[in-house]
Amino acid sequence: MKEKGYNVEKAKTKQKVKNVFKYIFLSFWAIIVLFPFYFMVLTSLKTSGQYNSEIVPKLYVLKPTLDNYVMAFTTVRLSRYFLNTTIFAVLTTALMIIVSILAAFGFARLDFKGKDIVFTLFLALMMIPNELVVITNFVTITNLNLRNTFTGLILPSVTSVFYVYLLKENFAQISDYIYYAAKVDGANDFKYLTKIVIPMSRPTIISVIILKIIECANSYVWPRLVTTKSAYFLVSNGLQEIRENGFGRENIPAMMAAVVAISIPLIILFLVFRKTIMNGVSKSGTKG
Repeated sequence: MKEKGYNVEKAKTKQKVKNVFKYIFLSFWAIIVLFPFYFMVLTSLKTSGQYNSEIVPKLYVLKPTLDNYVMAFTTVRLSRYFLNTTIFAVLTTALMIIVSILAAFGFARLDFKGKDIVFTLFLALMMIPNELVVITNFVTITNLNLRNTFTGLILPSVTSVFYVYLLKENFAQISDYIYYAAKVDGANDFKYLTKIVIPMSRPTIISVIILKIIECANSYVWPRLVTTKSAYFLVSNGLQEIRENGFGRENIPAMMAAVVAISIPLIILFLVFRKTIMNGVSKSGTKG
């Protein structure tokens, strides 16, 4: 008995040592990951004179100032870029979620000839390099005279192979018995989708919505191609405009303030919905 107790105590000690090393490693890695953001915030709280006078950048600031944030919203059109991004993200996400839900439901529940082949070809689209898609979309939008319009910004982003696949797998896991019971009660496919499938798949749908909003906010290449007027710039393109024609080259702290102001809403959004995103992506549905 003494030997058994000794082995148990030894195992607990080894586990505690492992946990200590694990948390030390995770803490060290967290510092490495978070340091750029810390340095960005720190720089945004310095005056231009303080920043330029530091031969070696200091990791602290004795007299922080918020003047750079005021300048970011008054000197340049940062608020306009925020508004454009909000319009783009809301409309794109709304259209994308409607298209993706209907497509996913069709692949998951409806039976039609050649469904497996069509779905396989659909998934094969993920193998096409984004550069080729961007070129094709650019030519199409240009021929339709939709450059420098929200329509031209939004249209190429209303479909997503990955999100359709994610929702399709989630929908397919809902028990067939639920579907047959709904049919017996007189529900058609559309009513079954809206009254049963969508409520049961809410975590995954919310995850897709949040991820799409973040994707829209981070979009850079496509908006940069189809917009040449600052009135249609998103925040990602607005930063480049600020750097080239605003105060970025001369006033790095003000530039960092603009970057922080743009980053904080996305960080808050992710932190608030992080559990929902993780649960939605990993959720396998209700098995029959």
